[in-house]
Amino acid sequence: MQIVQAAVPPGGGGNPPVPPLGGAPAPGAHPQPYAAQHPGAPGGLQPQHPGAPAGQPHPGAPAGQPQPSHPGAPAQQPPHPGPPSAGQSQHPGPAWGSGMPRDTTGHIPLPPGGPVAVPAPAPVELGTGSATLAVLLIGPAGAGKTTVARHWARSRRVPTAHISLDDVREWVCSGFADPQAGWNEHSEAQYRLARRTCGFAARNFLANGISCILDDAVFPDRPVVGLGGWKRHVGPGLLPVVLLPGLEIVLERNAERSGNRRLSDEEVASIHGRMAGWYGSGLPIIDNSKYDVETTARVLDDVLARSIASPPSW
Repeated sequence: MQIVQAAVPPGGGGNPPVPPLGGAPAPGAHPQPYAAQHPGAPGGLQPQHPGAPAGQPHPGAPAGQPQPSHPGAPAQQPPHPGPPSAGQSQHPGPAWGSGMPRDTTGHIPLPPGGPVAVPAPAPVELGTGSATLAVLLIGPAGAGKTTVARHWARSRRVPTAHISLDDVREWVCSGFADPQAGWNEHSEAQYRLARRTCGFAARNFLANGISCILDDAVFPDRPVVGLGGWKRHVGPGLLPVVLLPGLEIVLERNAERSGNRRLSDEEVASIHGRMAGWYGSGLPIIDNSKYDVETTARVLDDVLARSIASPPSW
């Protein structure tokens, strides 16, 4: 259907007939241009309203709204909005609750930490290589757990974190329940809290591709400070290794300590004797009595490589 609207030439003496809106041209007829219908008119289209200059809006049209210059032309689009006023962001981010995950820091999503799975086996001759691991280094006071764990973490070729349970326990400044003053409900509660915090940190490190080694004096005959809690907080992929030098070495290293990290000789001997219960447990044990820190860390890496190939039952 084609609607043709004729314009009245200036000075005309009447309105030309207008086809009805619902009308259609006769069969075989072809619509004629405006100039053909009205002799004397220029070849181009004329304004729809007599007396209105070309490009002017329809009289009575709302001000500020551009009108099409000829029938059928699309209406002009509004101009591009100007720059935002002061205080408005040019790139507003998504609002919280509109689909953005809650576990985000800025625009970097953080995967939630889950239980650590058993790592894939690595060639023994290459040590642990680039495997992502969760390791628990066990030993009495003076065994060198913290020093060896830190050295092993720093010497790996892949990102590796070190977490010492004693360091985390001492985050409590006021009201710290020192186990040396006696093991009671307060010291046990703070120990459990520190262990849970270490496990939470280890799981988040591993969820982001960073290995983690933890150290703690875990006793084989005390379930409250046993392996069960560590397995529960970290996951079944945790690899425990016992560091157990001779009593003479432990006493010598303990004497070099200061502050609340130094224990009495009697207490050191008692702890060392209870740690001997790990023999026969199935866990790998390293006697580092004659090893320096670097050698012990290298032996630890070899032991962990074998543990990955054949995980210990614990």
